[in-house]
Amino acid sequence: MNSSLSPERTADFALIPPVLNTLPPPEYSYDKLDYGMTIGIERTRRGRLWVCWVGGGDNAEAYFVFATSDDAGTTWSDPRMVIDPHDSNLPDKRRTLVGNLWLDPLGRLWLFFDQAMSYFDGRAGLWAARCDDPDADHPTWTSPKRIWHGCALNKPSVLKNGEWLLPISLWNRGRITDFYKGAFSELDPCRLVNVFVSADQGENWQRRGGIGFPSPAFDEPQVIERSDGSLWMTARTDLGLWESFSTDHGITWSEPVASSIANVSSRHLLRRLRSGRLLLIKHGTLSDQRPETPEGATVRSHLTAFLSDDEGATWQGGLLLDERAPISYPDGLQLDDETILVSYDYDRDLHGHILLARFKESDVLAGQLVEEGSLLRSLICQSNPEAVNARLERKARERANA
Repeated sequence: MNSSLSPERTADFALIPPVLNTLPPPEYSYDKLDYGMTIGIERTRRGRLWVCWVGGGDNAEAYFVFATSDDAGTTWSDPRMVIDPHDSNLPDKRRTLVGNLWLDPLGRLWLFFDQAMSYFDGRAGLWAARCDDPDADHPTWTSPKRIWHGCALNKPSVLKNGEWLLPISLWNRGRITDFYKGAFSELDPCRLVNVFVSADQGENWQRRGGIGFPSPAFDEPQVIERSDGSLWMTARTDLGLWESFSTDHGITWSEPVASSIANVSSRHLLRRLRSGRLLLIKHGTLSDQRPETPEGATVRSHLTAFLSDDEGATWQGGLLLDERAPISYPDGLQLDDETILVSYDYDRDLHGHILLARFKESDVLAGQLVEEGSLLRSLICQSNPEAVNARLERKARERANA
């Protein structure tokens, strides 16, 4: 990076509205894919599946790729949309790394995604775009609109009062790239999970409150509205899964405490199902933190689904979705027929597999697939080994020249 501008002025290039490229050129085809980190999955009312993943790397090279399936995930389209904000004319790399796909109650498909300079410029910014007919032959999207600073990895929640609640994380200063270390100190009080709410179906969003977790690891928060109307937030930290509660619709939050749910420092999934049960997908058993490697790193393996019918007080079942390592970043939804769809990734750096699991609550309770049509480890896409090697060689040259 070579900028004669101040860090703040350089970071302002991330305020330029991103471009949603719905006609990706050949350089984004599957034979060019060099990395695979899942962002998420959604299903339209007429049955089309949309998936999104990160190419380039979990770094300043990151960009988004989208594909669809019209046969329940049996086959997938070529990449049909890309968000790649990189521009060689800019003084620093500009990337898109974090986001989510969400079908709102009106059947509109939303895309929430961030944009920042370098890995993290200290501010970044969450953008939203909407597709009103995601089943069309040539879907069109609204112009991206910036909501606030930070990013949102997980889907919004619809509260009983009709409000949409979206947790937005503004990362701590330890994540900021060196050049920007001194920038945006005025945002330091908001470097936490900020709870935003929309009362007009996503047209406008207002900050309602926020909560900071100890030793935050990107937060990646999930929020569930419980039967008594309170909100339960779970978040990723370097200390495992932590939680906080709100009894005033997100204005104030309880002092965070370590959750009884053990998990490695990685994304988890917590969703309300049509039956009223809660679905939890995490690594290992409920009390298992996963073993450590000789180097001291916890292992992202044994991605497992559990159910709760008492608002998370206890959990039942235990469907092992994938025992391999490294696997991570589950995102999912439930269909009208109660089928649960989950996307996740395997060995994102070397193999870049984006995978699909399809199952029902009875499978989770049985701890094995018992329903016809359920399946595990269905491949959506994978990186090309030659492209992976080219990326690794390029990064090695950059480190050598640093």
